[in-house]
Amino acid sequence: MPTLKPGTILPTPEEDAKIIAAAMDDPDAQPWTEERPEAARPFMRVGRPPYAAPRKAPVTLRLDVDILEKLKASGRGWQTRVNDALRDWLKTHSA
Repeated sequence: MPTLKPGTILPTPEEDAKIIAAAMDDPDAQPWTEERPEAARPFMRVGRPPYAAPRKAPVTLRLDVDILEKLKASGRGWQTRVNDALRDWLKTHSA
C-alpha cells in the first residue's frame, strides 16, 4: 500500500463492511475483486493525463544548501509549498 498523506482518515472495519455491503447492492459500484483488474486493463490509462497546456514547468533553481535542507526536512510536498510561497510573494511584489 502506498504511503498515505498526513491526516488521511481510514474507515474502521465496521464502516468498511457497511460500505462494501452498500456497494454490493449497487450494480454501478461493485467492489474491486481479483478478477476485475484483468477485465478493466484494456480501458485503463497509465500515467498523468495529457493537458492542452502544461500546468507546471520543470526548472533548475539554485538555492543555499541550508535552505534546501530545511525545505526537504519539512516533508513530502515541499516543492508545492515553495510554489505556493512564491505565488503569495508575487501578490505583493512586482515580478
